[in-house]
Amino acid sequence: MNYGKSEWGPVLDYVKMLHGKSQFQPQGVLPYPWEDIGPGYCYGPAFGHWDAVHIALDLLEDDPAQARYQIDNLISLQQEDGMIPSIIWMREDAPADWAPDQTHPPVWVSAADLIYGKNRDKAWLKTCADALERQVSWFEHSRRAMDGGFYYTDIKNHLWESGVDEGIRFMEVPEGEKSCVDACSHVYLMYDRLLAWQQELYGIRDRTLEEKRDGLGQYIRNVLYDRETGFFYDSWSVDCPKYRHLCLEGFWPVIVGAADPEQAGYIIERHMMNEQEFLSQHPVPTVSLQDSLYEKRMWRGPAWNSMTMWAARGCMRYGRYEEAGRLLEAALDGTSRIYSQTGCIWEFYDSLGGRPEQVQRKPQTGFNMPCRDYLGHNPLHYMAGLWEECRHAKR
Repeated sequence: MNYGKSEWGPVLDYVKMLHGKSQFQPQGVLPYPWEDIGPGYCYGPAFGHWDAVHIALDLLEDDPAQARYQIDNLISLQQEDGMIPSIIWMREDAPADWAPDQTHPPVWVSAADLIYGKNRDKAWLKTCADALERQVSWFEHSRRAMDGGFYYTDIKNHLWESGVDEGIRFMEVPEGEKSCVDACSHVYLMYDRLLAWQQELYGIRDRTLEEKRDGLGQYIRNVLYDRETGFFYDSWSVDCPKYRHLCLEGFWPVIVGAADPEQAGYIIERHMMNEQEFLSQHPVPTVSLQDSLYEKRMWRGPAWNSMTMWAARGCMRYGRYEEAGRLLEAALDGTSRIYSQTGCIWEFYDSLGGRPEQVQRKPQTGFNMPCRDYLGHNPLHYMAGLWEECRHAKR
């Protein structure tokens, strides 16, 4: 290991070992070598969701071919209508299966961008661009909200298409397919990357697509942002304090670049760097420490290293390298400390620094504790690399 602090070495070596244990040859519906979400995942073996993206990011430096295979597998699963399904259950004694109508956040495009930056394989980028164009069309036809943006089906069925299981945003929601701040941000990301890929491949500028991106960006900035609290919310809560909560999903406009510089700066300074809100001992809590619904339960307060990584990338997008470095260093310090105590990595962590065994997962199930050795939300090598980038950018 030639990056990161020396004290992170043991946990980074451990994660590298887990990657090796979690890799499998092509199987069934997966035509390329694939990586399991992690040997400790309570519902495994499984492939997909944004777990596969985080794994690909973590493999970028040490095993770029394996990183690319994860994206290739995701694209290979795309249905004729353009939908990419969420999570694939890789049964040993039965065919693989998945929810036919449920997708996942399309953040694979961020990993594909970085992979292309390394291999410069235009034929591969074209494959990605074609898949993204179909996925954009599917979102436009299947997830367009009645009030101008896009939604995830969590608002309708609580099956957690957004990836934020049992998130507090959906505990009280009015009826109807209303715009979700994360879904709008993710579609903005798709528009933006498709435009860039088309420019790279064909030297063209799709004016219609550009108008869609810019219009959605304007919607996010003008409709989903509350100036009083300086935060982004879903459309049903932005003007209704009763439904409004400070959740990490409000960071997505910053992460994807849809926020204007003033909005991004305020969110980073007022919220991300606030020790009473999101700069907890192990950042970033999924719900602000000050929110009335904060609790030590899965997506209702604990910290997921993958989400800290996305928040740090948002800071870096707006040139806030010092702030990004603080988030990454604190998360890696906390993960290393817990590894020294428990000998494993965890699905998520107590944002206040306590033992993961004392944090709830889903009390109504038989698995009410974070999973051990969960790779899908621990891109620790990638985070250490980002920390190095931030450290050098500050010089």
